[in-house]
Amino acid sequence: MKQIIQSFKTGETILEELPAPQVKRGHVLIQTTKSLVSLGTERMLVEFGKSNLISKARQQPDKVKMVLDKIKTEGLMPTLEAVFNKLGEPLPLGYCNVGKVIEVGEGVSEFKVGDRVASNGGHAEFVSIPKNLVASIPDNVTDEQAAFTVIGSIGLQGIRLCEPTLGETIVVTGLGLIGLMTAQLLKANGCNVIGIDFDQTKLNLAKKWGITTINPAQGEDPVKTVMQLTDGVGADGVIITASTKSNDVISQAAQMSRKRGRIILVGVIGLELSRAEFYEKELSFQVSCSYGPGRYDEDYETKGNDYPLPFVRWTEKRNFETILSSISKKYIEVDPLITEVVELKDYLKIYGEIGSSKSIASLLNYSDITYSNTITVSQNRGNSSNKSNKGVAIVGAGNFTKMTMLPAMKNLGMDLQYIVSSGGLSGTTLAKKFQIIQSTTDYDQVLKDANINTVMITTRHHLHAPMVKAALMAGKNVFVEKPLALNNEELKDIINAYNTSGATLTVGFNRRFSPHALKMKKAIGYGDTPINVIATMNAGAIPPDVWVHDLKVGGGRIIGEACHFIDLISYFTGSKVVSVCMNAMGINPEENTDNASILLKYENGSNGVINYFANGSKAYSKERVEIYSQERTLVLDNWRKLKAYGFKGFKGMKSKLDKGHKSQFTLLAQQINSGGDSLIEFESLVNTTQASFAAIESLKSQSWVDVMN
Repeated sequence: MKQIIQSFKTGETILEELPAPQVKRGHVLIQTTKSLVSLGTERMLVEFGKSNLISKARQQPDKVKMVLDKIKTEGLMPTLEAVFNKLGEPLPLGYCNVGKVIEVGEGVSEFKVGDRVASNGGHAEFVSIPKNLVASIPDNVTDEQAAFTVIGSIGLQGIRLCEPTLGETIVVTGLGLIGLMTAQLLKANGCNVIGIDFDQTKLNLAKKWGITTINPAQGEDPVKTVMQLTDGVGADGVIITASTKSNDVISQAAQMSRKRGRIILVGVIGLELSRAEFYEKELSFQVSCSYGPGRYDEDYETKGNDYPLPFVRWTEKRNFETILSSISKKYIEVDPLITEVVELKDYLKIYGEIGSSKSIASLLNYSDITYSNTITVSQNRGNSSNKSNKGVAIVGAGNFTKMTMLPAMKNLGMDLQYIVSSGGLSGTTLAKKFQIIQSTTDYDQVLKDANINTVMITTRHHLHAPMVKAALMAGKNVFVEKPLALNNEELKDIINAYNTSGATLTVGFNRRFSPHALKMKKAIGYGDTPINVIATMNAGAIPPDVWVHDLKVGGGRIIGEACHFIDLISYFTGSKVVSVCMNAMGINPEENTDNASILLKYENGSNGVINYFANGSKAYSKERVEIYSQERTLVLDNWRKLKAYGFKGFKGMKSKLDKGHKSQFTLLAQQINSGGDSLIEFESLVNTTQASFAAIESLKSQSWVDVMN
């Protein structure tokens, strides 16, 4: 399929060929017929992409501070690499999509195949959208009209926050697309509406709908005019839909408001407020968030959990439906807003001159569409025929794949046949960069391909177990990032699949493969003498809404991250975990804690302590390992510096940050090419996973838990 994307690195707006998405649970798959170009928002993105690095930094001072903090803790080169990788991520454009439903995901009963719907999907021939961001189109509303649904909802949410009443005077500053729709909705609500803009064409259009207009470009003073029109009282409310860096707009809004008036910001403006202007009138100021309640709420948007109507009358979906109803009942007109309709292939007629465009609304038309969830990206690999059946498929195109896995694997001689991503864009971008032959959104196709020898899974944690099980049952060797599973039921399924598959399974516990870890293991020896190991992870705080904290998706940070050190200590001890006790910080710690100490008891008498903390300073080392054995001590600081105490003839070790990823992938490549056995014994993987589960289980009882129960 084709999709319009914006490159922040080159500034180009590109019509990219991508694999079409597959429908997910709680989603509907839509074949697009029309989409609306939001000239204001998309102009900002295009112009940002075209600006140089210094200009980008000036526009995002908060991001600059984050970069400087990262340099202090992780060094200049890793930080620059992360920044340029981020800039290299293309951004899909558009959020006003209309089309017909061609497939309905599990758990969706509101829609059926063939329904015409409006959604916040992008400029793409096919989009997969959560059901709470989709609304059915009335029969008497055309696709062209329905394309205004989402943009209208943005204005509607600003109105809802303003809470206008019949007969009030509301000023709309900025009569672009959102402003003109906002003005019409206010008029339909029985308000006296005043519109302000510098473009006389837009003002003339507003006049046809009975809106009083002000044009500062013709010498009209917005503040004085509003005061005259309201007999010196001032506006009851001001809704700002303009886009400008100037602080004049907010100042004028305050000056033209009545005492205790309301100012709502929908657009993007300079926000250096004058306290005096707001203080004297006790003005209210509020920023409107997109389409309405539910926006950016993972539970509402992605998981499909609606807010009860008696308690949250207007959600973003219900706002969508209100706009469609208003168009259907002729409360608002959108046809006069349409400046041009352009075929998708001619998209540059819009985007090529978007910076100087005088259009109000530009629509894209979609025709001659064919659905394909797999595309060929590169033919540059010599072994593309893959007669030796040693092809590799990578499943997941997130940060770990992009920043760690693929750079480490780049020159290892693996025959990278597929990369699988849910939306197609991130996978295709990486396929181009690392010369992976095919990009797909269809995991089943990978499993059916006889040329694929090994599947490497780096998705979100809740997908690990089902994907591992499916791959093993298909006879594929599997590398999966940690954790292997999120609960014992998933682990049992994997064990059963593994025992009947004849395939190998490797989990991404990489720390044991670091040269530092190998040297430490050699120094302490390979016998059964008990040792003490203390591992501290200064993990750092992450926002509570990050998916890792979700026990159903990420499993929490103990299962998702601390498992690395259960495996590492097991490697050092050469033994199995038999009992676990975890103590979490706080009077009533939650199950998804990220501040805890884990005590491991090993079969050979060794002890392991893992301190996983998220409340430490980022200036301190992220990871530290200490081994105590026979009056000797090894200390590894942040995988850069290894010191020894009491070891005769032991030479310390200093190197760049090395957690063992590259060494592990090198061994994996050798395994694939030679057809060798799994890199880590399967029994050890199971034991490590069970120990992770036991740590969480022990939190509930605060006692030792037998790992094998």
